[in-house]
Amino acid sequence: MAWFSTKKTNNEFINWIELLDIKSLKECIEQSDSKTVIIFKHSTRCSISSMAKSKLERNWNYKADEITPYYLDLIANRAISNEIEKLLGVRHQSPQLIVLKNKRVVLHLSHNAINAKILKEYI
Repeated sequence: MAWFSTKKTNNEFINWIELLDIKSLKECIEQSDSKTVIIFKHSTRCSISSMAKSKLERNWNYKADEITPYYLDLIANRAISNEIEKLLGVRHQSPQLIVLKNKRVVLHLSHNAINAKILKEYI
């Protein structure tokens, strides 16, 4: 999946960590206890989702020690999205950006509201 790999943006990199199972989701939530974590839920079949992902990547200006970015391919892993809804209480949308801090959702955005710049408030 070369289109989704690490991408150079604004002198920083988005080093996406792909959520592939429930165990990695739970680890992601735990990690938010010590650092801000985002989960980007992406439908690879949706042009709006592709535009939101591209906008997020173009405007990314965070270091790895500030935010850990997770990526969820909704087509391949819908069960994980269902688990996110169950564990975090955030209704499923696509595309969707969920910000976690201290194992809690502090922000969730969808569609055109997804914006990398607003994340500064949650570091």
